[in-house]
Amino acid sequence: MKTLWTPWRMEHVLGTTGRPDGCLFEPPGRADHDREHLLLHRDRNTVVLLNRFPYANGHLLVAPRRHVADITGLGPEEDRALMAMLRHCCAILRRRLRCDGINIGLNLGRVAGAGVADHLHFHVVPRWQDDHNFITVCADIRTIPQHIEQTFDQLLPDFQQLNPAAP
Repeated sequence: MKTLWTPWRMEHVLGTTGRPDGCLFEPPGRADHDREHLLLHRDRNTVVLLNRFPYANGHLLVAPRRHVADITGLGPEEDRALMAMLRHCCAILRRRLRCDGINIGLNLGRVAGAGVADHLHFHVVPRWQDDHNFITVCADIRTIPQHIEQTFDQLLPDFQQLNPAAP
């Protein structure tokens, strides 16, 4: 039998993760990226984070910079900026991780599955042919083939090439 090690998920499994001060989608400071907070990009209208507890390698969270709970609360500039950032994220994931497909999802409200219901965010999940095989179905275990810090380092250069448009 082979052992799959995913020690970075233990805090999540045990529920000892601890909530960050403030909002997850509003990392402290003004930097346009921050490895400690898994912040890949921040500009005037958007933030992009790696999901600390991903469904798949490279699972991104894309949110408006402004704290807003519902998509109907976005202004036209925020709308355009979010859609543009989703396009950038898809291009970067395809280029860097060579994924075969991408799931993009938005859960509005706790009842709809939003873990953070008061700050809307999109999940951008790269997918590969046969990426979640029998082990997920039979053992309810998801495997992530690359450590999250390596994924951050792999994706960051492409996000740094985006125009930060001064936070």
